[in-house]
Amino acid sequence: MRHPAILVHGGAGRRVPEIEAQAMAGCAAAAAVGWAVLTRGGDALDAVIAAVTALEDHPAFNAGIGSCLTDGGSVEMDASVMDGRSRTGAGVALITSVRNPIRLAHAVLLDGRHALLAGAGAEAFARRSGLPTAPPESFITPRQRQRWVRRQEAQTGTVGAVAVDSGGHVAAATSTGGLLGKLSGRIGDSAVLGAGTYADDRAGAASATGHGETILTGALAKAAVDALRSGRHPTVVAEALVREVSASSREAVGLILVDRFGRHASAHTAEHMTTALREPE
Repeated sequence: MRHPAILVHGGAGRRVPEIEAQAMAGCAAAAAVGWAVLTRGGDALDAVIAAVTALEDHPAFNAGIGSCLTDGGSVEMDASVMDGRSRTGAGVALITSVRNPIRLAHAVLLDGRHALLAGAGAEAFARRSGLPTAPPESFITPRQRQRWVRRQEAQTGTVGAVAVDSGGHVAAATSTGGLLGKLSGRIGDSAVLGAGTYADDRAGAASATGHGETILTGALAKAAVDALRSGRHPTVVAEALVREVSASSREAVGLILVDRFGRHASAHTAEHMTTALREPE
């Protein structure tokens, strides 16, 4: 028996006590936004986009407003979304002025010509699509500027959502500002289908967080969804895979996962990962 559900994450990394309450509240609010879409009869794709948009708009997360800074002190954002019904998706990378990168990824998906756009070309596509833009400096919060000045150890605060709707369709979405102090031009897992984001109605949907290079080389999101086809519970799959992928590089990763029946799981090898779930009571 299947039931709708939405699970969101605010990133896996070190615990940051000064923003922990904000992050928990932000994840809960984003899950509520996505859940409202599902309860109105909306589909899983619309729900995860709505949830991740809310997370991008919240300054406590490393995505959209509040993204961490590159080595040069600028913001370069990545995002991707995938629809399990059609098994199609799209990602965007090196975004500097689009208010919600996840909505740009969705626009690329709807356009249908490409699966990944980056840099100036992606920004131009956003303008042609009529998506809201903002000055690049508007994404920089005082907290992230201070962290950049001090060069503190990065908290990999990628955000994401996975959902299954009442029709059994699944979707996933992921968005990030990347790693603190990254080289300009670096693209992580969050823009790449199969790495940070994957969805397939025949199995489930996944969104990853943590060390992007480790997730990329481990193709973590696709590996998780493919493992669901055997009928294993998402908890078993998620816990085994994050351990396996982390062991290859000794870097922390996290994962949220939902199967086509509405069963769900989250797992991580980091010090902390914030999540929120909504499903029928």
